[in-house]
Amino acid sequence: MHTDLIQQIDSPEMLESLLTEHAAVLLLFGAPDCGVCQTLKPRIAEMLAQEFPLMRMAYIDCEAQVAIAASHNVFSLPVVETVFYGRSFARFSKVFSLGDLKGAIARPYGLLKES
Repeated sequence: MHTDLIQQIDSPEMLESLLTEHAAVLLLFGAPDCGVCQTLKPRIAEMLAQEFPLMRMAYIDCEAQVAIAASHNVFSLPVVETVFYGRSFARFSKVFSLGDLKGAIARPYGLLKES
């Protein structure tokens, strides 16, 4: 399990710092009582560790961090957002597969590794 690689975001400043310090970040917006969110968390972490090791993963508990969720227009769960060089690149909400997510990460990540 690679859940130890998931950074819990506890403040807007913490999120901003993560996004400015790392070229590639995956944000998972979830909640403790969201079964889908909690199931996705370790599976996404495993995928990133195996296929996209330079990408950081952050988890935002939308119940505890309402302001962050609102500022990212998260009003239903789960939401996954990929950020490259501080800009949102792909966003998935409610119904998506890990294959969809992997496909959306692959191209910009490939460019990241080349630079």
